[in-house]
Order: sequence, then C-alpha cells, then structure tokens
Amino acid sequence: MKLIGSHTSPFVRKVRIVLAEKKMDYELVIDSPWQDETGVPDFNPLGKIPVLVLDDETPLFDSRVIVEHIDNVTPNNKLFPAPNRERTEVKRWEALADGLLDAAVSALLESKRPKKEQSATWIARQHDKVERALGFMARQLAEKPFCMGTHFSLADIAVGAALGYLCFRFPDIHWQESHPNLAKLYDKLMARPSFAESVPHD
Repeated sequence: MKLIGSHTSPFVRKVRIVLAEKKMDYELVIDSPWQDETGVPDFNPLGKIPVLVLDDETPLFDSRVIVEHIDNVTPNNKLFPAPNRERTEVKRWEALADGLLDAAVSALLESKRPKKEQSATWIARQHDKVERALGFMARQLAEKPFCMGTHFSLADIAVGAALGYLCFRFPDIHWQESHPNLAKLYDKLMARPSFAESVPHD
C-alpha cells in the first residue's frame, strides 16, 4: 500500500496513526495538492489528501473512508466497534473532529490570501466554529479517560489529530488552558508511539 500525503495534513496524520495502531506496513509518498508538480489529482480527482493506494492500485480517498477500510482489513486492535449505537458515537466524534479541522484549515487558507482580499468576518466565523467544537468536545469527554469511556478508539485518534493541528498551526488558541480535560487526553495520546512519531511539521 501507498499513502499519499504530507507531514502537515491532520487528515493524513489521522490515517498514519491508524496504520501504526493496526501495525500495517505501507509506503508514505510525500505530495501536496498545493505543489505545482503535484500528482495527487492522478489518484484523487478531487485533488485532496490523503489517498491510500491499495495493492491492486485502487485509490481510496477521504480519511473517513480510509480509516474504516483499514480497521476492517485486520482484526487486531479494533478501533471501530461493531455496527451499533457505540459505532455511531465513534463516528460522531470523528465528524466533530473533522469539522473542527475543516474550519481551522479554512481560516488558515483565508489568512494566507493577500491582505486586501481577506475576509475578517469569514475568519472569525471559522474560529467561532473551532471554539464551539472544543467546548462540545470538552463537555462530552468530561472526566472520562478516553472519548468513549475506558477504551481507546478511532474517536480519540480523530480528536487527537485535531488538537495536534491546533498546536501546530494555531498556538494562539489556548485550548489547553480553557479545556484542561482535553489537554490531559492529548498528553496521554502523545505518549503513544503512533502519535509521537506523526507530529506535524513543515
């Protein structure tokens, strides 16, 4: 298998963490759709990363599709429960974390446009989404050791990737102070090799 992506993408990091937790071998191919010579559209017509290219050359895209496929391939270290209410809860956590990331990435891209073309209103709306998502996460986590209670799951991976991206790109958002329970969870996740070895960097 080949995973096409970058060291900066939180969605790529989510997939890398799942692959590491499942102990699956793969080749990481560094590419970004923002590069002039990118080959990403050759694998994903939407021009987005990550893309997982299977051994039969089938490309899978959208991190949610990829991580569910990976978890279904091998029975070890299951990250999704069987189809039931609990599985829906895990996927809700993932949707929340991914939504936070969509807003954060949108704000970052807008801030990189020429100053005269930027919309302060748009950036503020995205930051508001991030803050609301963090508040909801903190309330849902409460004093539980993991998002789903006592066991580690895909919910924690998705949330951890989102929090890690905020540390990387938005150090001015002091979510650790506002939500110490999320900070405690993130510190616990960073003790896992899968998280420590996939920290985003330029």
